[in-house]
Amino acid sequence: MGFFGKLKEGLSKTRSGFVDRISNLVSGKREFDEDFFEELEEILVQGDVGVNTALELVDRLRDAVKEQKIKETERLYQVLEQSIVEMLGEDQPLNVGAKPSVIMVVGVNGAGKTTTIGKLAHQFKDQGKRVIIAAGDTFRAAAIDQLEVWANRVGTQIIKHQEGSDPAAVAFDAIQAARSRNADVVIIDTAGRLQNKTNLMKELQKVHRVINREDPAAPHEVLLVLDATTGQNAISQAKVFKEAVGVTGIALTKLDGTAKGGVVLGIANELKIPVKLIGVGEGVEDLRPFDAEEFARALFAREED
Repeated sequence: MGFFGKLKEGLSKTRSGFVDRISNLVSGKREFDEDFFEELEEILVQGDVGVNTALELVDRLRDAVKEQKIKETERLYQVLEQSIVEMLGEDQPLNVGAKPSVIMVVGVNGAGKTTTIGKLAHQFKDQGKRVIIAAGDTFRAAAIDQLEVWANRVGTQIIKHQEGSDPAAVAFDAIQAARSRNADVVIIDTAGRLQNKTNLMKELQKVHRVINREDPAAPHEVLLVLDATTGQNAISQAKVFKEAVGVTGIALTKLDGTAKGGVVLGIANELKIPVKLIGVGEGVEDLRPFDAEEFARALFAREED
């Protein structure tokens, strides 16, 4: 199965809770009146698109129906799908043009940070890049061990300190090592405990400052890993991390196990943070660059797709 097939299959729960409900709504309507738009808005909100994004999407659709005098169901779907693509914004790849490119990875524990880092390292290595992983979540010994397993599996170098060490010192050493060893990419893990949010954010800001002091253009990417199954909670997390360290992109994991895939739209539209990577499975190749048109096509997939 190709990636589109996996994406389409992965979005099946989201489709049944979102698109299929819209289909049922449309099939029972002779005209697209105000009752229809109100019901559509409710479906979108329940599909974890978010209230503001749902309102904006319905407004776009209402205007298009009025201006284009849309009566056909198929045309309505086309407008809805295209509106979603536009709201998702332009696709943006990871910023890895510099040498070394420094990617600071943030997110709460359990979102899939370690796995995302491992898969990214594997993909960069496949592209012929030399990668260094920094085990910056020094709060948990398990996090260091898990990253080491990935580094050994992928065949990349890892910079680690003892549990309880200063995460900023790990980041500093990783950048120094990248320079001396002529590495192309440094991927820096960070802690994700939200029980004490204030301390965590101060720690992340310190790591960010140290990276920036070493290279004023770095970090070249602050990648926030979010678990799609958390729905609207993912948007709340994104707001907190964006405020603290200026997130430049989202890696959305576990899209294949959730009915809440509509959260992609809320994140991109409300926070204006591009979704750069999506994960739809356990395999190394199941983490892919985000493609808005492909996502919308998979979401509205017909049997023939």
